[in-house]
Amino acid sequence: MPQYAPLPLPEDPKLVANLTYFAHALRKAGLKVGTGRVMDAVEAVAATGFTSRRDFYWTLHACFVSRPEDRAVFTQVFRLFWRDPRYLEHMMAAMLPAIRGVQENRAPKPAEKRAAEALLDGQLPDDLPENNAPEDSEIEIDATLTLSAQERLKTLDFEQMSTAEIAAAKRLLTQLTLPVKPLKTRRLRPSPQGARADWRRTLRSACRTGGDIQRIARVDKGERWPNLVVLCDISGSMSQYSRMVLHFLHAVSNARGQGWAKVHGFTFGTRLTNITRHLKQRDVDAALAAAGAQAQDWQGGTRIGACLHNFNRDWSRRVMGQGAVVLLVTDGLDREAPEDLEREMQRLHLSARRLIWLNPLMRWDGFAPRAQGIRRMLPHVDSFRAGHNIASLAELAEAISRPQDAGEKARMMALL
Repeated sequence: MPQYAPLPLPEDPKLVANLTYFAHALRKAGLKVGTGRVMDAVEAVAATGFTSRRDFYWTLHACFVSRPEDRAVFTQVFRLFWRDPRYLEHMMAAMLPAIRGVQENRAPKPAEKRAAEALLDGQLPDDLPENNAPEDSEIEIDATLTLSAQERLKTLDFEQMSTAEIAAAKRLLTQLTLPVKPLKTRRLRPSPQGARADWRRTLRSACRTGGDIQRIARVDKGERWPNLVVLCDISGSMSQYSRMVLHFLHAVSNARGQGWAKVHGFTFGTRLTNITRHLKQRDVDAALAAAGAQAQDWQGGTRIGACLHNFNRDWSRRVMGQGAVVLLVTDGLDREAPEDLEREMQRLHLSARRLIWLNPLMRWDGFAPRAQGIRRMLPHVDSFRAGHNIASLAELAEAISRPQDAGEKARMMALL
């Protein structure tokens, strides 16, 4: 067993206290951290020492992070707690964006608000601006254009939600529906109000009455329900958005009466993973935990073209043989050859009955697809929509049922 150099500590060390408080903040942010992991972290840090910040980070990462979706939260809590000299100002700016002058006006980074909420633990500093208005003064507030808490939650970006807001958003997602209209088939079926006459059945019925035709039998085109195929990008920049979309997909796949024949789910980052079987579990947490364990490339790199190639080659005819609605959830930031990505998008578009692209980058004002991957993908979709909040997911039913018109196609082409 290797012998480590003695660890120099002060007379009154605070290592255990700091690691305990750090673990408490991680638990408040949603990580599954217990006493045993704190003890393992203390022993690991005592063995590795404090000579390198990188080694210290990965030592604690190995002790506290057990799920791919916890990496972003751990990184933000570690940055704010251990090294950032202005971590309190950063936390206050993330928690109270209305207070100016504390920090530069910027959007919080992914999971930064959850990290700030966990570190503050509901406490506010004593030097907040006080209201100097007299006690007997009457304050009038114009609430004409204000929103309720539920309406605000529907329009809030998934990446900027706190832990409590994410839990509330997941409850709202379970209440959303995605109804679809049936499709007309070429097969005919008996129908009293059918547009076509069924002369064979009419004559067969007349034979039973001595050749007297009493009624003309009619037929009409039959109906069937389409499949829903969802392709979710689970790379580092898309993990939180795809996680919320998968919550919505689980609610759709387990709801009755919405009309879908089958709901298929796929995740892709550096490789394609079929998670349809896992989404059939009734409990959403167990379903997503099993899906996360199956998809080993969660929060990894992005290979959109290669993953779409694998889907078109191995799964397209299986799940879209009779036409299906495809939801593609990705930001389109692919670093591979854009020609291959365009070819695979064209194949996917030809196989799908309707291809809808959900891109959270569309939420930005003045969005312009400068990336080559976005420019190559955009001409091959039927509808291009934002997928960064609950409101955008609630509008999917309209995007699926309404056929593409010339105005929508012109707006998408104008982005290029």
